[in-house]
Amino acid sequence: LCCECGQFHLLLDNHLYNFQDEVDDELICHICLQPLLQPMDTPCGHTYCFKCLENFMQEYNFCPMDRKKLSFQQCHKSSLLVRNLLDKLIVFCPFKAECQQTMQRCELEAHLQNRCPGFKKYRSELQQKKNPVSKGKEDPPAKVETNTPKDPEVPSGGSSLLAESSAAAVVSLGTAEPGLVNPAFEETEEGESLIQKCNYRTSLVAETTTIEIHREDPEEELGMRIVGGKDTPLGNIVVQEVLRDSVIAADGRIAPGDHILEVNGVNISSVTHCQAVSFLRHPGPVLHLMVLQEKGFSNKSAQQDATSAANREVIHVTLIKRDRSEPLGIKLIRKTDEAGIFILDLLEGGLAAKNGKLSRNDRVLSINGQDLRQGTPEAAAQIIQTTESRVNFVILRQPGVQLSDPVEDSSTSNNSSSSSSSNGGSPVHHRRRVDQSHYRRKSHYQKKTVAIKKEPKESLGITIGGGRDNKNKLPIYVTSVQPIGCLFRDGRIKRGDVLLSINGIDLTHLNYYEAVSALKSNAASHSVVLKALEILCLNSPEPSPDLKEQGFGWSPLWITWLGLPSYLHCCQDIVLSKGNLESWGFSIVGGFEESKGNQPFFIKTIVPGTPAFRDRKLKCGDEIVAVNGVPAIGMSNSELIPMLKEQRNKVTLTVVSWPGSLV
Repeated sequence: LCCECGQFHLLLDNHLYNFQDEVDDELICHICLQPLLQPMDTPCGHTYCFKCLENFMQEYNFCPMDRKKLSFQQCHKSSLLVRNLLDKLIVFCPFKAECQQTMQRCELEAHLQNRCPGFKKYRSELQQKKNPVSKGKEDPPAKVETNTPKDPEVPSGGSSLLAESSAAAVVSLGTAEPGLVNPAFEETEEGESLIQKCNYRTSLVAETTTIEIHREDPEEELGMRIVGGKDTPLGNIVVQEVLRDSVIAADGRIAPGDHILEVNGVNISSVTHCQAVSFLRHPGPVLHLMVLQEKGFSNKSAQQDATSAANREVIHVTLIKRDRSEPLGIKLIRKTDEAGIFILDLLEGGLAAKNGKLSRNDRVLSINGQDLRQGTPEAAAQIIQTTESRVNFVILRQPGVQLSDPVEDSSTSNNSSSSSSSNGGSPVHHRRRVDQSHYRRKSHYQKKTVAIKKEPKESLGITIGGGRDNKNKLPIYVTSVQPIGCLFRDGRIKRGDVLLSINGIDLTHLNYYEAVSALKSNAASHSVVLKALEILCLNSPEPSPDLKEQGFGWSPLWITWLGLPSYLHCCQDIVLSKGNLESWGFSIVGGFEESKGNQPFFIKTIVPGTPAFRDRKLKCGDEIVAVNGVPAIGMSNSELIPMLKEQRNKVTLTVVSWPGSLV
């Protein structure tokens, strides 16, 4: 039952309402034929529900009414006037047997939560079904949580996680929802959670799934764009976009925001961006992918621990904070098959990683003497937040077993030697650490001026891509140098070079067709002077191109764009709006660190069902340049996160968006 409209419907479907009066046809969505919800206007003058239009545009590229060519990015929210008219439509309370009230549509959710006797009765009956033992007696929060049976909505395939953050390594555990910008839950003045009274907290549901992809043509591209890698602040390999009509799109199980952990049994959660591209471009009729998929926020409790602690060791670890607000750099999760909380990740360069004694998959038994065997990540966060200096962990470890990212960062490479068994002195086993520089990619670029003499009818012999009319607003770059023409003979212009000017004409602000015209008209001269930029990514050699990459379809890797100077960046403002009890729904990594210097901030994850997800403009891998006009350069993570949390209902993010690498 939906807590917003009080009716049963699928999670991704529109809310359902019982309207008192017939609604004007001008306020009806012509896809679902219901009054508009989150109305979106098209450039051709039609209006549809956000979800209806979003689902329609995943299949088609035209307007449903006049069939004019259309993309979702061209659409925008309807005017405030239209939204207010829709919100003021009168609806009946869905619990007619106990409540006969009518109200404006925008008031129904508050009515259900605070005043409706029918919804209160339903909630009470549901709670009794979930906790029959506790009838007439209020259990402590820990017992309520651990006695709750596993929710049947959580798929059983793969290892499901109730993740308390999406990229928690980047945010202090002093927050209620580590790693996410604004918690998705906030308590009322009475200390009551949004839906239930049993101290249930909203958790982020994520699960790992193995997906088998079949290709009729073993060399056909998968049709998705990826970002990330251990040589970038993102760390993991993340799907940025799934191309329409591709192999991945036809399969339908992989979506933007999914983290790719393994390819054909090979762990790629600890490799560079270029290495991951090579693995994913490897031809073959069948591809086995293990992915981590976030499913959004859900009120679910962890199942009671049914496993024994045999063959595990108890380890004591003390971390010393310089001040109360210093983050530890730990990502904590809950599992569906074990009670308690576990360490999923350690932030490279963070306090815990520098200490080197905590490891991924450690189970936290207690912090500062407080029992957390049946605890939650938010309980652990509260303890850490209120601790002035010494944070004492007691953890349970099963030697040799870790989560899907077992490779230690360079700052924590002493883990195996400093963590010894309490009963035999045997070190904890880790897989071989990849010898590379994590996060801090050594990128350089160099300008070059190419002056050549040529015959007037001789072609330049290059093809280009990009242009400021491109959806990513890319600069003009060379996609191929053909074995005919003066530039191939000269040899200095290469595939991937960014073209700055030709014979003094600036190319950096032109769209694709303007750039083609400028190049053709100047190619008729006896002499041509080209100024270009070559991006040099040290320690990150580009994968060897196959036949399908060469020519007109080629584009630079995502990691290449990160090396561009800022004057070639094309920024865009993205405005997000949310309710008081919502999370912004994205997590960030990056920022200033003493050991790394200034690093850009990147969007790492976008949570389904949140404002950032619904807006559709923000993508994984986008770089945050400013927040509400305040530049982010030079800020640390602990400075930017509070700034984002302070924005209650609206925030403007200035971002640079580069296309992910195509695989």
